[in-house]
Amino acid sequence: MNAATRTASRFFKRHPRVGARPGTLVIPDDAPPTTIRMVEDSGAEIREHEVRDLETLRRAFDGGTTTWIDVQGFGDRDRIDAIGSTFGLHPLLLEDVVNVPQRPKVESYGDQVLIIVRMIPVDIAERAEPEQLSLVLGPHYVLTFQERHGHLLAPIRRRIRSRKGAPSGMGADYLAYALVDTVVDAYYPALERIGERLEDLETEVIERPTPEVLGRLHHLKNRLVDLRRGIWPQREALNALVRGDFPAITDPVRIYLRDTHDHCVQTSEVAEMYREMVSGLMNTYLSSVANRTNDVMKVLTIVATIFIPLSFLAGVYGMNFEHMPELHSRWAYPTLWALMVGVAGGMLAFFWRKGWIGPGG
Repeated sequence: MNAATRTASRFFKRHPRVGARPGTLVIPDDAPPTTIRMVEDSGAEIREHEVRDLETLRRAFDGGTTTWIDVQGFGDRDRIDAIGSTFGLHPLLLEDVVNVPQRPKVESYGDQVLIIVRMIPVDIAERAEPEQLSLVLGPHYVLTFQERHGHLLAPIRRRIRSRKGAPSGMGADYLAYALVDTVVDAYYPALERIGERLEDLETEVIERPTPEVLGRLHHLKNRLVDLRRGIWPQREALNALVRGDFPAITDPVRIYLRDTHDHCVQTSEVAEMYREMVSGLMNTYLSSVANRTNDVMKVLTIVATIFIPLSFLAGVYGMNFEHMPELHSRWAYPTLWALMVGVAGGMLAFFWRKGWIGPGG
């Protein structure tokens, strides 16, 4: 499987078999086990624990508590189905959550809002494994679903534990905003690393244009394609979230979401700029290689041109005719060498004056 095929395959979602009913979940055999962490914020107290008894999830419907249920790994279908039943998740909503990857989007299901965004690792310049984060915003709770176990959302947990400002004590809509904002802000350090790699490659393309440099440029181009596939539909989704009619999102939170949308626009512009830079560096690489090839060909052509008259002279006096002038002359051999050196020197001087060799060549 080549690089282009691997890149494209990351964006082909898992489909149920043909003719399956809508809402059918497709869970691969190697899916990691399902773990559920629950954070409850009543304003006066914060409780955080791993959920083993799914009946405890019903506390999320307590109107006086903002609850965050984080589900990581889809290996346990029964637990996923139980979560869907407990929170009344629509089958199509659950299908979008589990059958990854989906295009980033926002959809309304009654009093619930499904928000799908794409998370990227900070070191995306070295590896490309974007991951889908699905959020279900309910009246007093937020459910997050991650295909794999990860720590990208750890900063939100620390903010809740420390009680330093929001989201502690805020509503579920602000918690959903904080989670989405964390995902979007993770694009900044990733783009910064790509920018650093581009600066290094720019110098190498000019000074040492090797096939290895070209391979690294192709690698970065694929990473930027991954970013673009995630950022652009994410912009549309956030714009819909800001401007759409979603009763679960209050007006104060829309202001914060508008700022997140601005961040997403900024990252998309930077990613697009880097993509153009990579294309420009690839063109520069091809030009550098072509120039080096031209220099080599120029040297070879000059050498061949100089040896043409010398080969002619050597060929003439290398013929084995008996009656040939100068053959028996005492000074014939040194005279021929002097003539050949003079011809070569004269041609070099002519090439120098024309600027074909030397500093201006």
